[in-house]
Amino acid sequence: MTVKTMAEFTAEGKQPEILFWVGSAGSYDDRAKKISRAFVKILNKANVEFAVLGSEESCTGDVAKRAGNEFLFQMQAMMNIEVLNGYEIKRIVTCDPHSFNTLKNEYPGLGGNYDVVHHTQYIKELLDGGRLSLEGQVYKEKRITFHDPCYLGRANSVFDAPREVLKKTNANILEMKRHKKDALCCGAGGAQMFKEPEKGDMDINVLRTKDALETNPNIIATGCPYCNTMMTDGIKAHEKEESVTVLDVAELIANSI
Repeated sequence: MTVKTMAEFTAEGKQPEILFWVGSAGSYDDRAKKISRAFVKILNKANVEFAVLGSEESCTGDVAKRAGNEFLFQMQAMMNIEVLNGYEIKRIVTCDPHSFNTLKNEYPGLGGNYDVVHHTQYIKELLDGGRLSLEGQVYKEKRITFHDPCYLGRANSVFDAPREVLKKTNANILEMKRHKKDALCCGAGGAQMFKEPEKGDMDINVLRTKDALETNPNIIATGCPYCNTMMTDGIKAHEKEESVTVLDVAELIANSI
């Protein structure tokens, strides 16, 4: 896989088409790293000139902000904005809806103005522009249901791009009862990923996985590394690991090319 840093592009006096914002999960979580690799495979296949920040990338500060630590959020944000503006970054693509929401909606108020795109939107662009084509029929007739990430769907009204991309696989795309603007959270948003669940009858991720399993899917598709973790745990709670797989949209497309 070809992955160049912004520092390398700058040394060559060049500017990439996009900056791939890998995000904390995509950088450090073993499962989410597979999503990052799948997206890089897609970018390489489409001959996209992209860069990553590498060691210069820090957490967007999303979790700190949701947990109520505005001071830490602003410290992280200002540090990232200084780096991004220093490289004159114009367009950012990320596989993480939390980073997507923060970079798109919260960085402008601190001086960071960028065209921020979710990876499902960018993959749709590549497919629509003829830069990427799906050659295989790996998922033909498979039953796939898509779980809407909160920070992509309800917070930013991006509903169609992931579904249109999934349709290109020739799979049967099934909708849960609660979907799009009525979708239920996976239970990880708002920094809930990093705390123990509160008392109740059922964990949110187990309940959301129940919604998905009612469609009788072969695959639950996600567009967020945190959703992926929560739905995978939900599958284990329902003891369905043998029959149902949780895959990111990028992984499904990478496997199809």
